[in-house]
Amino acid sequence: MRLVVTDYGFPNLAPERAALEPYGVEVVGHQAKTADDVIAIAQDADALLVQWAPVNADVIAALDRCRIIVRYGIGVDNVDIAAATAKGIVVCNVPDYCLDEVADHTMALALATARQIVPIDARIRAGTWKITPDAPMPSFRASTFGLVGFGRIAQAVAERARGFGFRLAAYDPFASPEALAAQGVEAMPLDRLLAESDLLSLHAPLTPDTKHLLNADTLATMKPTARIVNTSRGGLIDGEALADALERGVVAGAALDVFEAEPLPEDHPLRRAPNAILTSHVAWYSEQSLPALQRLAAEEAARVLRGESPKNPVRL
Repeated sequence: MRLVVTDYGFPNLAPERAALEPYGVEVVGHQAKTADDVIAIAQDADALLVQWAPVNADVIAALDRCRIIVRYGIGVDNVDIAAATAKGIVVCNVPDYCLDEVADHTMALALATARQIVPIDARIRAGTWKITPDAPMPSFRASTFGLVGFGRIAQAVAERARGFGFRLAAYDPFASPEALAAQGVEAMPLDRLLAESDLLSLHAPLTPDTKHLLNADTLATMKPTARIVNTSRGGLIDGEALADALERGVVAGAALDVFEAEPLPEDHPLRRAPNAILTSHVAWYSEQSLPALQRLAAEEAARVLRGESPKNPVRL
């Protein structure tokens, strides 16, 4: 059997080979960038491990032997799940790694923007010493921490935010109000959550329904003192609309680790937007999470190639 790694940003593929070669699976690594690249290397693959390469309907149609596609990570928007399912190829992700890392990074961004760390640091470096902030800064105990989505990472963020005394609220159409209440989180419809949140943290998957969830219209419904954190999927936010909202003071700040186009284009207005903290899709990373991601993805492929059921299939 042959497993193709379409692309990867890891130092090597030793964890994959350790998990798969004992079962007679050859692991072949590539750095495919386009759908045509993937087709050229993967037509005879029994399994694919994919990081960023596009696995669209054309790629799926060209796969003659593939039984499983595993996405390195949680999001699967670069894989055409419908086309794969129609062809009998199971698609899996790795939702059980880096939960703590992403939750920690989310809180780091939330605290930094709420306490205005970056602009105050810049102010000192520019020669201004002032013991009050330039913008309103409510206490955390007087602030609402809103969560869009309430999956595993959002729950880990809520656990951390609870320790700072925030009022916790969430919108998730798939979570019951009782389940939220059991964790000290108030269930809200999205429009109310947007209107009441002082900090709004996004934890939803990217789907046709959630694309540009935050846009010019929805941003206008938020408090002018509100701050937005996104460590989920870049496409949840219309980045140009957010940059404009920051420029005009429609919202007070944003702290973003993910973007609709990555790397963030050099001419993107978010690079120039005031009160924006930008990090380069690093929330997932720690010295421990990197090999764990590789191992867990390879183990998922190994299960299916051995004829077993996958642990984390992605459903339509």
